[in-house]
Amino acid sequence: MGVSRASMQVSTKAMGIGTAFLGVERSLLGRRWRQRAADDRAALTLAQRLSLPEPIARVLAGRGIGAAEAEDFLNPTLRALLPDPLHLRDMAAAAARIAAAVMSGEPIAVFGDYDVDGATSAALLERFFAAAGVPIRVYIPDRLREGYGPNAPALLRLRAEGVGLVITVDCGTAAFEPLAAAAEAGLDVIVVDHHVAEPRLPRAAAVINPSRLDEESPHRQLAAVGVAFLLVVAVNRALREAGWYRLRCQPDLMQWLDLVALGTVCDVVPLTGVNRALVTQGLKVMARRANPGLAALADVSRLDERPNAYHLGFLLGPRVNAGGRVGEADLGVRLLTTPDPGEARALAERLDGYNQERQAIEARVLAEAIAAVEGATAGSLAFATAPGWHPGVIGIVASRLKERYNRPAFVVALDGGIGKGSGRSVNGVDMGAAVIAAKQAGLLINGGGHAMAAGLTVATDRV
Repeated sequence: MGVSRASMQVSTKAMGIGTAFLGVERSLLGRRWRQRAADDRAALTLAQRLSLPEPIARVLAGRGIGAAEAEDFLNPTLRALLPDPLHLRDMAAAAARIAAAVMSGEPIAVFGDYDVDGATSAALLERFFAAAGVPIRVYIPDRLREGYGPNAPALLRLRAEGVGLVITVDCGTAAFEPLAAAAEAGLDVIVVDHHVAEPRLPRAAAVINPSRLDEESPHRQLAAVGVAFLLVVAVNRALREAGWYRLRCQPDLMQWLDLVALGTVCDVVPLTGVNRALVTQGLKVMARRANPGLAALADVSRLDERPNAYHLGFLLGPRVNAGGRVGEADLGVRLLTTPDPGEARALAERLDGYNQERQAIEARVLAEAIAAVEGATAGSLAFATAPGWHPGVIGIVASRLKERYNRPAFVVALDGGIGKGSGRSVNGVDMGAAVIAAKQAGLLINGGGHAMAAGLTVATDRV
């Protein structure tokens, strides 16, 4: 490759650490290869009990996977790993409230985020309610005009149109003022989210969030679409027990695991435990190409093999995201819910076009952000801000900076005295908690997120 081995290496003695793995002391990206510490006896036990190759057994042991958990890790199934939805706080109340709305004919709306996790969550609920014989309204806010999460004007407009129950997906935990306004107007809201929560919770009929501070669930790694799937399981059970399906066909919930897999992978949550089962089984469903939107998206992405997590994260996900970033916010949900292959193809092509536009905008902003970072004093955070940057690409640019500099990164787009920021973190730095702390300290207008990603709104003079 034109790079000598000697030029890639640095002195291990100078670094004060032991022998590099396979002799690679410094990779082309400047990172050191280190062998993960593993208990040799544990690795040998895994290899013998499960008839595994020794390197695979060492990898499992290094990840803390014991003999009792190894089978579920290697062959994850929902039968073994899917928890009872009712173990989550407020799930029972939410399922009862939704079932009552379904059986009474009360109009229901879903308010979703504009990213892949939000789009797949909203599409999952729309498909479930349609299969149960209850059409619902799906509302996706415009990123530029309305910003992230529930806003009071939209919620009050839904109430004026006759909606009695709103389910927020991938948002809502920090929407204190909008949800209070909705409650005052007589609109019940159920929050389905996974972002880091503050000690207080918004005024809502239920807040289902494994990241609630009072939540004891071990499944805190769930993406919003995983939480939404558990909600669907709980509501389906409530409807069955109430006799809703006596004269109707009960839907097969497993047919929508392709949506769950897509949202889980694209939100970059850990693929462990129940997430691992949801994605493994969801990939099998996706391979059947039963969802016209996902099939069309695979075609415009030139995906001609059995899908895997890479394809979801780097081919399908960015195209679903493109509508919310630089195009029409609801295109992703429309694609994932249409039963018409012709419409699916047209929507997929529009999203592919928006994705190309997004790539061009991203390249320009990334170049300017790199220049800003490298022109600043070195620190523990890669931070870049400028007026005129498109807020739809700053999250991707932050991700690129994180990868380039191997440290947390934040990118803020300034416009008219307000900055919209998006950040990506590295293991060990809880960015969502940091942003919430900044909001509580009065530094931010708004903000939230989870450990590896966060967003904020800040006055320009507070940047």
